[in-house]
Amino acid sequence: MSKTITAEDIKKSVKDNDVRFLRLAFTDINGTSKAVEVPTSQLDKVLTNDIRFDGSSIDGFVRLEESDMVLYPDFSTWAVLPWGDEKGGKIGRLVCSVHKTNGEPFEGDPRNNLKRVLKEMKEMGFTDFDIGFEAEFHLFKLGEDGNWTTEVPDHASYFDMTSDDAGARCRRDIVETLESIGFEVEAAHHEVGDGQQEIDFRFDDALTTADRVQTFKMVVREVARKHGLYATFMAKPIEGQAGNGMHTNMSLFKDGKNVFYDKDGEFHLSDTALYFLNGILEHARAITAIGNPTVNSYKRLIPGFEAPVYISWASKNRSPLVRIPDAEEINTRLEMRSADPTANPYLLLAACLTAGLNGIKEAKKPMAPITSNVFEMSEEERAKRGIKPLPSTLHNAVKAFKADPLIQEALGEHLTQSFIDSKNLEWSKYTQSVSDWERDRYMGY
Repeated sequence: MSKTITAEDIKKSVKDNDVRFLRLAFTDINGTSKAVEVPTSQLDKVLTNDIRFDGSSIDGFVRLEESDMVLYPDFSTWAVLPWGDEKGGKIGRLVCSVHKTNGEPFEGDPRNNLKRVLKEMKEMGFTDFDIGFEAEFHLFKLGEDGNWTTEVPDHASYFDMTSDDAGARCRRDIVETLESIGFEVEAAHHEVGDGQQEIDFRFDDALTTADRVQTFKMVVREVARKHGLYATFMAKPIEGQAGNGMHTNMSLFKDGKNVFYDKDGEFHLSDTALYFLNGILEHARAITAIGNPTVNSYKRLIPGFEAPVYISWASKNRSPLVRIPDAEEINTRLEMRSADPTANPYLLLAACLTAGLNGIKEAKKPMAPITSNVFEMSEEERAKRGIKPLPSTLHNAVKAFKADPLIQEALGEHLTQSFIDSKNLEWSKYTQSVSDWERDRYMGY
């Protein structure tokens, strides 16, 4: 849970740590972290919600004539970053929600939107939606010009015990940096692909975890650069190798009790968990647009790798969309395996929670769990079991999103329109581009 930090605590921390600048962070529609940076002479204004910025230049925010926005910092997110400015002064960071000048929360802010959906969850009698993200990334060498290359720092594999390559040294430095700003890192290891890494931090409530994944990405990129490396969370940076996923582990709590757990249920799942699961499965195609929001995302969601392609669930099997890991009561959870780390975490969690809560309201059990490999089933067998495919392109995913009023409701009117506009533009640009693959294949015609 997020800790209680007061304005006085922040003032003391600024003084004790020689903080010279304050970075006020927020997130745009595409999940990109943005920030307004001010000197500490503005600290009182920061702490009284008095820092304004022009929202018209931020993707998915507002038109020019209504552009003034105000940043409301969440004091519980205060952190002194472990790197400073050129003169050695430290930078303090606060995650903010975006408000209008009249004080109302701005509905185009993904963080505000998640808070709105969490409020709806509380109105249904639940107290917490706990999330654990497993965000994978790739490291590449930086070129002499300071830009990324496609050269990897290692050719290690899953859980390899390499200790001396540049990737392993960078990974250890990332872990230490995260721990220095309050993360509890549970695991760090090499993944299946060349240069591919995974670092897992402890689960927490949805808002805290969404904030943390944005901080995590910032730290990974900053530390990688210090090591002469470039970190990317792109879904599929290397053709023919494993892509980067962001498995999303979800639990629902009521008064400190995990309502997904039932000691007598199959896989120790309660009816509430099964209803929530059914909500996710029923709306999976629309959720995919949000969980896999780039053209490149769909080059990861293909047969032959670990990423799911079909809408199904299972306990032991790793090919379905949702897996039920073996766990004791407090850790009983649903693991959705489709999302990738290019997803906006606030939008993704709002969509999953809305779908799951709707499943609870409808009280319908999901299809039977899968015990064999979905990829090896014939098309007829999949059809017989009611197993449908996930969208195979961003275009198809956005079509599914446009056809799903519930998932649009999860984003609200403003974010829904911004998201559709942003993705339509991305798809349009992609369809107009001509790739080397096309030239190699068709120049002889």
